[in-house]
Amino acid sequence: MRANRRERRQGQAVVRGNLVPESTHDQRLLARQGPADWVHQDPWRVLRIQAEFVEGFGQLAELPRAVTVFGSARTPADSTEYKVGRELGRALAQAGFAVITGGGPGVMEAANRGATEVDGGVSVGLGIELPFEQRMNDYVDLGIEFRYFFVRKTMFVKYSCGFIALPGGFGTLDELFEALTLVQTHKVTSFPVVLMGSEFWGGLLDWVKSQLCGTGKIAPHDLDLITVTDDVDEAVRIITDSELNRSRRREDEEESVRAQVAEPQ
Repeated sequence: MRANRRERRQGQAVVRGNLVPESTHDQRLLARQGPADWVHQDPWRVLRIQAEFVEGFGQLAELPRAVTVFGSARTPADSTEYKVGRELGRALAQAGFAVITGGGPGVMEAANRGATEVDGGVSVGLGIELPFEQRMNDYVDLGIEFRYFFVRKTMFVKYSCGFIALPGGFGTLDELFEALTLVQTHKVTSFPVVLMGSEFWGGLLDWVKSQLCGTGKIAPHDLDLITVTDDVDEAVRIITDSELNRSRRREDEEESVRAQVAEPQ
């Protein structure tokens, strides 16, 4: 009987049974309230939001260079997509990258699992409070639970040097297009976005080309922000080459500064 009780993660806490609230922290934050209710509630929420940022920054500050892998939580463990996710996690770890996922099942579990199969591989899960149960998968070495989506998304971007998206649903699309927007607007730079699975992503990419680019909603060069591949090795190579180019640019900038300082006045 007790095994069937409802369960929900709330930040660092787990609540079960009758203690599970009817709404999540995000729902309550975004809810429209009475004229003066927000005065008494939202300022205090800011402290909790601040605490989530501090916790995330503190836990992830010493993480090695990392890649975030997105994909569906509903992917079966015996599917081709799960196999690809596992191979991808393993290949990223072998290339020296930590693997960050949302910490859930499906593709996320697959990528985390692949990373743990490599000696020295680092597997990270950034979980989120949801109105339905979704536990942290068993292949996460470092797991952090968040109440607020926007805090979690900040951690995905701040501590990653690239995104790889496998087939997924609304959550994957949300994260994908937010990443593309940040790159397009130069909020993040030298940040490759790779879509794995040409059959799955092909229709979306055709729509982006015809409806967004074709009608002037985005510029033609914005299409270069996305790479579609079915090859795990190519996906990892794209990330690795981007990191190498970024390191070279940083060295060139530092050399330029040193040269300017050394010039006689």
